[in-house]
Amino acid sequence: MRLDKFLKISRLIKRRTLAKEVADQGRITINGSQAKASSNVVVGDELAIRFGQKIVTIRVESVKEVVRKDEATTLYTVMKEEKVEGE
Repeated sequence: MRLDKFLKISRLIKRRTLAKEVADQGRITINGSQAKASSNVVVGDELAIRFGQKIVTIRVESVKEVVRKDEATTLYTVMKEEKVEGE
């Protein structure tokens, strides 16, 4: 599944266009490598996403095309959240 679609379905980022912008800005890595919106996400991947002054690292637990809102958090596990000092 495409990275931008996974972020939208898992409700980590609300809109797919916003997920694409975040990826294009270089704020997402998959298993330590820079990710594009079109990058493929598979079970077991570790995503590091920078939200402002915070980096959230998650592990992909499952990939589904359709997910109800209350099941969205079952698609991933938050590994760690860390603050980033201002640049």
